[in-house]
Amino acid sequence: MKLGARVLKTGIAIVLALYLAELLQLPSPIFAGIAAAFVVQPTIYRSFVSILEHIQANLIGAIVAVLFVLVFGNHVVVIGFAAVITITIILKLRIESTIGLALVTLIAIMEVQNEAFVTFALLRFATIMLGVLSSFVVNLIFLPPKYETKLFYKISTTTDDMVKWIRLSTRRATEHQLLKKDIEKFKERLIKIDQTYLMYKEERGYFKRNSVSKTRKLVVYRQMISTVRRSFEILKRLHRFENELNQVPESLQLIIQEQLDCLMSYHEQLLLRFVGKIKSTNEHDQINHTCMNHKEVTDIFMVEVNKARDEEENNSYHLLHVLSSMLEYEEHLVHLDTLIASIQCHQDDNDVSLPERDLD
Repeated sequence: MKLGARVLKTGIAIVLALYLAELLQLPSPIFAGIAAAFVVQPTIYRSFVSILEHIQANLIGAIVAVLFVLVFGNHVVVIGFAAVITITIILKLRIESTIGLALVTLIAIMEVQNEAFVTFALLRFATIMLGVLSSFVVNLIFLPPKYETKLFYKISTTTDDMVKWIRLSTRRATEHQLLKKDIEKFKERLIKIDQTYLMYKEERGYFKRNSVSKTRKLVVYRQMISTVRRSFEILKRLHRFENELNQVPESLQLIIQEQLDCLMSYHEQLLLRFVGKIKSTNEHDQINHTCMNHKEVTDIFMVEVNKARDEEENNSYHLLHVLSSMLEYEEHLVHLDTLIASIQCHQDDNDVSLPERDLD
């Protein structure tokens, strides 16, 4: 378990809500703290959407509570029936995530036994809304999420780790079971990368210029993720067909090793180009001049496949899986190269600094 930004912001939001409630001398300030704990979200955009939804839900809870108390009283059975009605309305509005706090509002209002019931109900509602607003302010001001930096960091580190495993695999230096476990971990990391990409996509810019720039970056990051997935496919196939690859001629094994080394070097340098650590002029020629083209690679592989067919062997047919993954990987790299060159032509500010650690 680690102390993340969202955990810190939740604590700050609770403190702020309780402090403001006491400062305004609102009754039962504890409800402000409870409300603040419900509304903290991982992105500013989600926080904005959440506050709108919670305002609706709390209004529903408060109105239902007041109506039921005025008509039926505040017997425990009445409170339970009012809760059912509140949940039903919220489900109809498709804001299910707000049910918890809406029920807190409802119970907080219905448990009041006082002649000035409506006044106390309004104060309880105001106290809870103060907590909701406090969490939004904290999410907006304190430790604003930098999902672009997090996204690039995760893509970069996952690419580096995957490249190391592929290089070891082509040199027959891997331990089968250990690589199998790491492949499962890579699946989880790719899922987290997709989640971070969605978080970054949800962030909203305040200016049109920033919005256009972000749209271009989203295209590049989507291609980066797709390219990482292609390298993952290569790793899986090298692992799956490990025995079959060991039986092909050493000359072909060396060609596979050299071609993948070239493509992975290309991949690593593209990421460095994106953050401005490598000059973009003529880099495509410098990186790619040692890699074989599609036709050369395909011809070499097909010679081996045809030889296996003549000898009635089935092992070398698995080479086609490796070949297709290599060709697809190269196509994604070339497309990523084109997108990076395009985005660097359209914008000057393209710096992405790697964080020392991931806060979420």
